[in-house]
Amino acid sequence: MLWKADPTFYPSPRLASQSPKENLAYVAALNPNGGAGHDALVVVDLDSSSSSYGQIVGKVEMPNAGDELHHFGWNACSSALCPYAPHPHVERRYLVVPGLRSSRIHILDTKPDPRQPKIVKVIEPEELAARTGYSRPHTLHCGPDGIYVSALGSPNGEGPGGIFALDHYTFEPLGRWEVERGPQYFGYDFAWHLGYDTAVTSEWGTPNMVENGVNPELLLAGKYGHNLHFWDLRKRRHVQSLDLGAEQQMVLELRPAHDPTQAWGFVGVVVSLKDLSSSIWLWHRVNERWEIKKVIEIPAEPAEPDQLPPLLKGFKAVPPLLTDINLSVDDRYLYACCWGTGEIRQYDVSDPFHPKQTGSVHLGGIVRRSAHPRKPKQPLNGGPQMVEVSRDGRRVYFTNSLYAAWDKQFYPDGIDGWMVKLDVGPTGGIQADPKFFVEFGDLRSHQVRLQGGDASSDFYCYP
Repeated sequence: MLWKADPTFYPSPRLASQSPKENLAYVAALNPNGGAGHDALVVVDLDSSSSSYGQIVGKVEMPNAGDELHHFGWNACSSALCPYAPHPHVERRYLVVPGLRSSRIHILDTKPDPRQPKIVKVIEPEELAARTGYSRPHTLHCGPDGIYVSALGSPNGEGPGGIFALDHYTFEPLGRWEVERGPQYFGYDFAWHLGYDTAVTSEWGTPNMVENGVNPELLLAGKYGHNLHFWDLRKRRHVQSLDLGAEQQMVLELRPAHDPTQAWGFVGVVVSLKDLSSSIWLWHRVNERWEIKKVIEIPAEPAEPDQLPPLLKGFKAVPPLLTDINLSVDDRYLYACCWGTGEIRQYDVSDPFHPKQTGSVHLGGIVRRSAHPRKPKQPLNGGPQMVEVSRDGRRVYFTNSLYAAWDKQFYPDGIDGWMVKLDVGPTGGIQADPKFFVEFGDLRSHQVRLQGGDASSDFYCYP
């Protein structure tokens, strides 16, 4: 407990964008060795004036094998400054790290030595299931009155997926969040419009639908998630669904406007069954209801069958496979990770209804295998997958591994984990930092969190 608010909390995105530069990144790293290896949380030096810039300076190995660390987050963020937050003096100190495959949740203390976090608590899957009815914890966000985690399904691998809460102080699972679920069945990501008392959730599939890789029969039949769901945040009740159509398969990452007066946000769709394109859609509020519109489409790229993994040979094309998006804190730039084609795109979304592409960098890719300027002769596998943006919007970090079973399908020759950094120009445009190329050895890099907060970790109550 602190007597005054944590200095990394900011009441508004405008003030957050003026915060000090981050010095460390925390990266979830998967050990893909058949479930026998242990995952780790890796610490990377981001201080460009340091002799260890762009190097791994700390690592915490998980105590059990087979966790498949995925989307983790801070125990507290700027939403603790909301006028109705019952926990205004919590500290951004702990990282809450779920294991997507094991359903185990790790609590790591980053204090007193941020380079050497310590595991202080482990929530076992049996306790999680008994208290919440959920398993396969996926995404974590700190909210104004608790810590929230999405889950893909039930302990038997079926649905429904949903959200559960953790206690701010003890980290014990409190229970299922939903009071009235309505038609929602699949779970994945979630976000809030705190200024409108609205929660938004997206869809992937049940654990049984995703854990062994993409199921071609389910995919071609349009059986993966293709809806957005809107909820009354305070009442925890479902109020509206938006169906993008079964052609739009896997409606995943949600990025709402950071400005709490703006009732819009972006969601990424992995693949269209019509032409293998990926797309980004804008949800927005019209007369007390929510509507959605496709605003960006990213086409597939033609390729010879012998260049493609077995799953794609019959299509004679590389799908973009849009696996992550991120929105800068000032709501100006949107970043799109095309894991299949090996491209990260930057869009100016000052007018969210009419995005304009302002930058592109190629690294990796199923066919391209574009090299990094640090090692121009080394073809890269994997591609831009998880992306994080600094609070001032001037630096973009991303990694290259998605999910072990899916990695194997799309990159059957294996993935060597790496992390890179892009520099953002004052008026847009992106380029790779030639000095920053982190290699993870036997581990595969996934989610990135920045010390002190980042573009996707915090929600704000003031404009």
